[in-house]
Amino acid sequence: MLNSQKPETQNLEAKTQNWFASWFDTPYYHILYKERNDHEAQIFMDNITHYLNLPENAKVLDLACGKGRHSIYLNQLGYEVVGADLSENSIAEANKSQNETLKFQVHDMRETFDDKFDAIFNLFTSFGYFENDEDNLTTLKAMKESLTEYGFAVIDFMNVNQVINNLVPEEVKTVENIDFHIKRYLSEGHIYKEIDFEDQGQKFHYTEKVKALALQDFEAMMEEAGIYLLDIFGDYKLKRFHKTESERLIMIFK
Repeated sequence: MLNSQKPETQNLEAKTQNWFASWFDTPYYHILYKERNDHEAQIFMDNITHYLNLPENAKVLDLACGKGRHSIYLNQLGYEVVGADLSENSIAEANKSQNETLKFQVHDMRETFDDKFDAIFNLFTSFGYFENDEDNLTTLKAMKESLTEYGFAVIDFMNVNQVINNLVPEEVKTVENIDFHIKRYLSEGHIYKEIDFEDQGQKFHYTEKVKALALQDFEAMMEEAGIYLLDIFGDYKLKRFHKTESERLIMIFK
């Protein structure tokens, strides 16, 4: 992490051990990533729900749902959906779309749900954020324990090998007249993204930090958690996973 902070820089990340608890709860997170491709996300949901052959009116959990874009589409496909996220602001926004079969709640992904689900989706690299590696294992166990007897879970993670090989060290992204200065690097088994910007005369600094988990790391954790890894895909069209070339690491397990 960057240690040379200017006094006037608002470094919310330093105020909490869990960087995501502050960064994901800001409007700037959603501004920076507003260009995320909804069409691509919908194609993935179409493909994965077809592959899983979910029963009609299946109960689905979108774990770490953000503002609920996947949850909303899954609900449109006919499923009873719960979207869960740690960010109160994201859930407040998602709640604007709730209905009888689409609910949202603030939830820590390390905790097991009382309800059981036919499918649990953890999408768009929403895993590996915790400071303590044991929390990643705890999350996997919680997902397993929140499934019905015949349910399936899906983790959509980055393909670490491909990401590291194609890491862009520095770039500036301008969104809504804000210049986001982004630095990326690998350090101590984590991929870091340092984000600096100014808005309304105030300087901000945030850090994203994700554990660089490769397939073999997930396999080891899943074995320890008593989880069965059933299938692996390398992109949202469910093509085969290639260690160096695939954009995603998509794992189906129970």
